[in-house]
Amino acid sequence: MTMVLSSRIWSAAALGLATALVATGCASSPAAEPAAPQAGESAEALEPIDVNFGYIPDFNGTSLLAIAEDQGIWEKYALNVETLSFTNGPLQIQALGTGDLDFGYIGPGAMWLPASGQAKVVAINTLGKADRVVAQPGIDSIEDLRGQTVAVPEGTSGDMILTLALAEAGMTKDDIELVPMEPSAIVAALSSGQVQGAGFWYPGLATVKENVPDLVELAQNTDFVDQIAFPTAFVAGNDVVANEGEKVQRVLAALREAIDYRASNPEDAIALTAAFLAISEEQVAADAGNVQIMSLAELDELTEDGTVNTWLSGMVDYFVGAGKLTEPADPADFYTGDLFLGAGE
Repeated sequence: MTMVLSSRIWSAAALGLATALVATGCASSPAAEPAAPQAGESAEALEPIDVNFGYIPDFNGTSLLAIAEDQGIWEKYALNVETLSFTNGPLQIQALGTGDLDFGYIGPGAMWLPASGQAKVVAINTLGKADRVVAQPGIDSIEDLRGQTVAVPEGTSGDMILTLALAEAGMTKDDIELVPMEPSAIVAALSSGQVQGAGFWYPGLATVKENVPDLVELAQNTDFVDQIAFPTAFVAGNDVVANEGEKVQRVLAALREAIDYRASNPEDAIALTAAFLAISEEQVAADAGNVQIMSLAELDELTEDGTVNTWLSGMVDYFVGAGKLTEPADPADFYTGDLFLGAGE
């Protein structure tokens, strides 16, 4: 069931805490009871658990939730899940901290928040390829953005791709007129020509291109694959991980099944996401084209062999350099890969 933000989150927004609009070496964690129904045990034998789960309305942030709902996976694990839509990851981290969410989804640009201790990464989702630095027609290079007005949703993957692109060109944010904006405002500002450039992402950019078909793409994730990975992830509140082990394990078991289904049924995953979001399958398919999906077996192997920790260490180094983190953080302190693997046992 998809819901709008709860009244508590709106109250937090009024206080400036959140505003939601329509973007081998794992952490040691508390032991939990078995997540899945055991042999001869039905889901009805499990005590139902209520879960508030945040998402971003795109393929990355929604597909597993749509699959879990359609395929009865939540019910299998006796989870009463209510989903809440957000425009970006930092708002969800805030809602995790206030207890308005139990779980959420973040893109790579928000990974500094769990790295700073504000939440736990409980599952890696995909590798993102949707981020771009874009500019109005006539601006043909990052260097041409010098002195220009450039919009970005702060603390997101749009912020991250812009920072990387500027550094590659020997520039910093001091060389542009940076304007922090919410994602919906960036769509409007680019479409109307109020800003000359932006660090942003698809599918929002597809909407912009309907109004500015000659929009110029100056940089994208794949330009930096030799420097850094762009993992998207599911996160949980620190208190949830510390004190609600059974909830965490059941949710992770459900996500694992949805991950397996998505990798085996990509076209169905697109259709289910489109139905969940009430948008066209064509829109979702275009969005999914900017996503690298990994199978459950791949995610398990990448967690076990330390590759995920390597990705996260690279991101930590980036965030230290970008000033988001004051000192390096060990991925083992904020990625609970042991719980992700344990939910499959």
